[in-house]
Amino acid sequence: MNQAIEVCALPAERQPRALRLLNVLTLLALPVGLYVALVHAGTDTSQGQVQRLFYLHMPAFFGAALAFGGALLASIGYLYKRETCYDSFAVAGVEVGLTLALVNLVSGSIWARPIWNTWWTWDPRLTSAAVMCLTYAAWLVLRNGIENAQQRRRMASVYAILAFVTVILTLIIIRIRPDTIHPAVIGPSAANAQGSFELAATPGVSTALLVNFPIWSLLLPLTLLWHRYRLQLRVEVLEQRKALVLNAPLRPRRGDS
Repeated sequence: MNQAIEVCALPAERQPRALRLLNVLTLLALPVGLYVALVHAGTDTSQGQVQRLFYLHMPAFFGAALAFGGALLASIGYLYKRETCYDSFAVAGVEVGLTLALVNLVSGSIWARPIWNTWWTWDPRLTSAAVMCLTYAAWLVLRNGIENAQQRRRMASVYAILAFVTVILTLIIIRIRPDTIHPAVIGPSAANAQGSFELAATPGVSTALLVNFPIWSLLLPLTLLWHRYRLQLRVEVLEQRKALVLNAPLRPRRGDS
């Protein structure tokens, strides 16, 4: 069996210039996106103010998909190279992705209450999104439940690769299930869809989506991923040093025979 190569190096205390720039861009972009969504965009004539949740709801899902995709690629990289840095990035990808997926799920539930007259319904899209969240939450439980480090990384990598099926399913299910009531923001919605809206019907809707989409699906996920990855590298180095101390032979005390 191939042994994992411990190549994780402790990241520098000072953040890289690119990360500092990304921090500034994200911190500036978030309030701009909120202003465009809450103030600039007009109020939808049929849904009212609750429609503004879509400027967060939809981009958050694609941000989650980006992070889960990063975890997928990192897991493949770990199985191929056995380098722990790939595993560290997979941890970051799953945690950031799950956070954004929960934002997507909760914002959708809040939107559904006045539009569908219920907080939750077992619609194919909602069900697949919930299954996706539960699948990646189980990944965290699995990874934290295996004591052997190499076995933990290997099992988590295989699981993350298989779990990405739930992301693909959630993305395409409104296109392949005609009985869904979930609307499609881009492209035609299913015949049973409830809560659809036209981008051109209300002034500022297209602008709000164009502004918030790169913020929540690209800028914020990348910033969080980079910070969480750096933190996980420190965790890995700490665990390696702890293992060295615990496995070091005890020195005999003076006077012991």
